[in-house]
Amino acid sequence: MRKSVFLGALTVAGIMATAATADTLQEVRDRGAVNCGISTGLVGFASQDANGEWQGFDVAICRAVAAAVFGDQNAVNYNPVTNQVRFEVLNSGEIDLLARNTTWTFSRDVDLRLEFTGINYYDGQGFMVPRALGVSSATELDGARVCIQKGTTTELNLADFFRANNISFEPVPIATASEAQQQYLAEACDVYTTDASGLAATRAAFENPGDHVVLPEIISKEPLGPLVRHGDNEWGDIVRWSLNTLIAAEELGVTSANVDELAAGTDNPEINRLLGTEGNLGEMLGLSADFAANIIRAVGNYGEVFETHIGENTPIGLARGLNAQWTEGGLLYSPPFR
Repeated sequence: MRKSVFLGALTVAGIMATAATADTLQEVRDRGAVNCGISTGLVGFASQDANGEWQGFDVAICRAVAAAVFGDQNAVNYNPVTNQVRFEVLNSGEIDLLARNTTWTFSRDVDLRLEFTGINYYDGQGFMVPRALGVSSATELDGARVCIQKGTTTELNLADFFRANNISFEPVPIATASEAQQQYLAEACDVYTTDASGLAATRAAFENPGDHVVLPEIISKEPLGPLVRHGDNEWGDIVRWSLNTLIAAEELGVTSANVDELAAGTDNPEINRLLGTEGNLGEMLGLSADFAANIIRAVGNYGEVFETHIGENTPIGLARGLNAQWTEGGLLYSPPFR
């Protein structure tokens, strides 16, 4: 009797889990669009162009997921969310995924019951100051007024750094990147601290970027990536393997320019599996066989996305660094498509 009750409980739990994890994908399909949470505005990562269209490195993740599910990168509803409410909005079901410079941490993964689906940018926290301040190191910032976004890992890292170096600071709380820019330029604070990529994006938007300098110290590890609700396994797999598609495509030499040619079949089994001409990987996700090909057609591979939005030839001017492929000395690496 004990055995049958135990098995029955497992069966009920399995049915409930299956229903729960199937909900998001079905809701997205019924809605006809992915509800994607993004930054309220960070040039290069998520900002509106002259036509009011959202563009950027993080926006490309939203577009990739939409291309995977619908074969249409434009099947996205963009929801700009602040640092303070981003996790609440995700857990409430208002958005299907969060794709905005969010650091993967233990407490966010476990305590907040969120599911990070990978890392799309390896970052670290830095400091920006006016060149006229004459500061060359963050250790010279004793007593500085620091613009800091509330509710972020940046806030905690800042306190740790100043404590470890036995120096003091005056926090100037801000809610968004645009507010930080306004306060910093208005000299309400002496220093702006956030992820180094965010500093580069903010500096690029200034009228005179050369009047400001990013200090050499990087004081933290900030692995940024998209996330979904904890336990939303089926949907999480789709977001995870959409990101992995971008990374693997670059490693394998699949681009937006050659994807159609390679989708006709190649001598490389992994390219064939990636593009759906061999195996049934799309079916395993509940998607079409060519889901990955649709992603690459829509946004390109990881390298194309990087260079288009934040690379060295853009106003943001970021080098690949840690975000280079593992074959090029970076940390970027996708599990095998098999």
